[in-house]
Amino acid sequence: MSEPAVVVENLVKRYGELVAVDGLSLNVASGEILGLLGPNGSGKTTAINCILQLLTYNRGEIRVFGEPMSATAYELKRRIGVVPQEVAVFEELTVQENIDAFCALYVSDRTHRRELVQEAIEFVDLGRFAKFRPKKLSGGLLRRLNIACGIAHRPELIILDEPTVAVDPQSRSAILDGIKRLNARGATVIYTSHYMEEVEQLCTRISIMDRGKQIAGGTASELKAMIGTGERIRVEVVSPTELGERELEAVRRAEHVRTVVYEAPELVVECSPGAHNLADVLEALARAGVSCGRITSEPPTLNDVFLEITGRALRDEAA
Repeated sequence: MSEPAVVVENLVKRYGELVAVDGLSLNVASGEILGLLGPNGSGKTTAINCILQLLTYNRGEIRVFGEPMSATAYELKRRIGVVPQEVAVFEELTVQENIDAFCALYVSDRTHRRELVQEAIEFVDLGRFAKFRPKKLSGGLLRRLNIACGIAHRPELIILDEPTVAVDPQSRSAILDGIKRLNARGATVIYTSHYMEEVEQLCTRISIMDRGKQIAGGTASELKAMIGTGERIRVEVVSPTELGERELEAVRRAEHVRTVVYEAPELVVECSPGAHNLADVLEALARAGVSCGRITSEPPTLNDVFLEITGRALRDEAA
């Protein structure tokens, strides 16, 4: 069994009376994409900065690739790439010069670095913009440049902090595809985002933090199985044109029904896990004399998981 890429044990970071990270333990397997989620102020960024030794901490142990991490562990740091949430590039340099400048922090050989820079440009599809300065790039292209600067030296561990914030759908798709390719060629990835559909599509495992601690972890399916929310059933009501309390009460009495919300013509029924929820709801409607049009049944989402275990929805935190 391979050595974990990152091991964090009982990490504590205080700012005076504020405990930003409170006994966090985290294990990132080599070759996985770990989604690190949490509301604003949950301690995600602080934990990452401690892992990178950009911050000192009060207590705990951090190992990267089996070795103790420290501020002077330069050989370890060469194996890590960081893509921050805020675009961090030099405005006076071109795309190519920016990537070269960041790559030079890790690779001194100019010939080898030239090859790596060209590879990074092609990887993020910025070939047509290699001579452009950042101010001429769109937001999506800037994000791609930010990624290229962080991964040009071919790091084995890549930390991406909300890399798709405020980008267009085409650029988001390109960035996600790029992350999958980085992982496929061997990189371990720690990925933070408020976009749950990205996390579910991308991450092999997910860790949820709140108040400085990991409060849940597992695959998306395992996390959904932890909560009391089952599917959400949406029914287009055809007749009667307006549902009354009698019809709504018939649905509420169905087994596993948790909430019933009606805004004509749509009825939304949220259920706890059950084998026959859809059939039970439709049977209750039929007994009440309700005719239905379009019907959908949606499984619980990661946002449902987050809302249930923290009391806060990630989409609200991102707003």
